[in-house]
Amino acid sequence: MSPTQHDTAAPLRGLGVVPGLVSGQAIRMSPAVSEPPRTQLPPDTSTDPAAGRIAEAAAEVGRELSAAADRTSGTSAELLRTTAVMAADPALVAAAQALVRNERLTPESAVWSAGTALADQLAGLGGVLAERARDVRDVRDRIVAVLLGRPAPGIPEPDHPFVLVAHDLAPADTARLDAGRVLALVLSGGGATSHTAILARALGIPTVLGVAGADDIPTGTALVVDAGAGAVHLDPGPELVARAGSVTRRRRTFSGRCTTRDGRPVPLLANVGAPGDAAAAAQAGAEGVGLFRTEFCFLDRTEAPRRSEQVASYREVFAAFPDRKVVVRTLDAGADKPLPFLGVPDEPNPALGVRGLRVATYAPEILDEQLAAIAEAAAAERAEVWVMAPMVSTAAEADTFVDRCGRYGLTSAGVMIEVPSAAILSRHLLRTATFASIGTNDLTQYAMAADRMLPQLASLGTAWQPAVLALVAQTCQGAAPRGRPVGVCGEAAADPALAAVLVGLGVSSLSMSASALADVEAVLARVDHDDCVRLAQQALDSDGADQARQVVRRNLPALSELGL
Repeated sequence: MSPTQHDTAAPLRGLGVVPGLVSGQAIRMSPAVSEPPRTQLPPDTSTDPAAGRIAEAAAEVGRELSAAADRTSGTSAELLRTTAVMAADPALVAAAQALVRNERLTPESAVWSAGTALADQLAGLGGVLAERARDVRDVRDRIVAVLLGRPAPGIPEPDHPFVLVAHDLAPADTARLDAGRVLALVLSGGGATSHTAILARALGIPTVLGVAGADDIPTGTALVVDAGAGAVHLDPGPELVARAGSVTRRRRTFSGRCTTRDGRPVPLLANVGAPGDAAAAAQAGAEGVGLFRTEFCFLDRTEAPRRSEQVASYREVFAAFPDRKVVVRTLDAGADKPLPFLGVPDEPNPALGVRGLRVATYAPEILDEQLAAIAEAAAAERAEVWVMAPMVSTAAEADTFVDRCGRYGLTSAGVMIEVPSAAILSRHLLRTATFASIGTNDLTQYAMAADRMLPQLASLGTAWQPAVLALVAQTCQGAAPRGRPVGVCGEAAADPALAAVLVGLGVSSLSMSASALADVEAVLARVDHDDCVRLAQQALDSDGADQARQVVRRNLPALSELGL
């Protein structure tokens, strides 16, 4: 096959969730380690050599993890070093050796039994110790792999950058991704709002999910990944490789103020999930915080947090953005994120149940205490604090929330647009609410009747769906006569092509992972507002998500110029 034929061969297709054009060699994810048969040593075998093999295998795992940590940096290095220390912990080795000597279990069976027992014990203790259970299982699997002479499970550690190919990644594996070594992710599973997609966006790794045929890509295959187009080219010719190389993904930086080419400001804000994220967002130049998730204060607890504790956490975020906007989302929990102190009963359909603002009907004191804490923290810092409620469906709910915020002196009170009813009736919700912020993940889920966590429905779960874009447009149209701003704080804002469409639909600000700020700015700076309006209309006129994405990308040359 000629180079030209290679370059024009049909690529594998999937859902691009983090744009970028890169070339590299495929490395497949190592398979998971399954439980070995519970077998015993032959009767005439000495147990001491078998027990010694366990210590040797644990030491080898520790050395490999330490070496891998030395080859990377940041969170990945920290996680690898932590796991290396755990591999060197004598407790697991001693427990496994005792099983060899006392019950004559084979080394791999003994390690599996001892590791499982220790992990279960930690999991039962709850809290931080429960988190260590996952690490113990990881070490257990690695030692068993060494004993069986198999590849280590998890993220491979070759001595060169690579494209990681897998079905999906476990949370622990995703957390170990090193953006300096993993050029791109190609997964046959996953969804636009999966943990893999969220972490890939945070790391800025070009990613394509739901790729049919990805399970058949062998290690060593040359690939060009055009994640913005959702395309994976196998064995590409030199022309395509050269094109990918010519736009090798650059680490752009955000200037701190985004405008379209004709000078229309489009504030780019950051999504913050914990106080510690705020400093990084500020350092990345975010013009403020468009979504401050407050669930971190409430999850994994048996009692509601004290007001003083909330105040301290909120102040940490507000302090990172003096004189800039910080939009606080009140507790978004309920049947989908059950908290024992809320009193919400089990439900057959949690996504359609008592969640978000609806929780206040069960536990109004939780919302009152949170609003009081937000107001106290706002008074102590210089941030421009806005507050919004999740899962608002009616104008009456919006009115009630705004009134409640007013009791605590919080005058910038808004609503999230996450369900079609709120989008359709935005003109009524924004009679009293001073702003709206569109959560595109949930809005897509409810508009398309597609569970956002199901990879089988990934093709439906994208904000490129024209029906979803029509709801965004309707929200903006309802807000315009009242002069209310409408932002987007869903992951759709982080897609540079979709960001231009959203601006064209009437969205006035975009909030995203800090890592996406520079790419979105780079694209918006190359288009006029009229271009955005034209692109938005083309997307609305499409008959499906794929067509909408393709027509916009075809008419937005800045994407290819920037390697997006």
